[in-house]
Amino acid sequence: MPYKSNNSLPDSVSHVLPKHAQDIYREAFNHAWDQYEEKAERRGDESREETAHKVAWAAVKHKYQKGDDDRWHPKS
Repeated sequence: MPYKSNNSLPDSVSHVLPKHAQDIYREAFNHAWDQYEEKAERRGDESREETAHKVAWAAVKHKYQKGDDDRWHPKS
């Protein structure tokens, strides 16, 4: 289920990430969702969404890190 906007992201994402990080998450999730479609259909794999979420978090962690204040900040 691709996300059309940041407003449709899960609360666990939208309530913790800054707007730019949400953009990264949404774009990475949607790309992974599309990329894994064929593999999931061939294998009957129900973990397509789980994989897309993992890819999205990895993309965020490439540019952002969680600070001591438990908030996400751009990496320097």
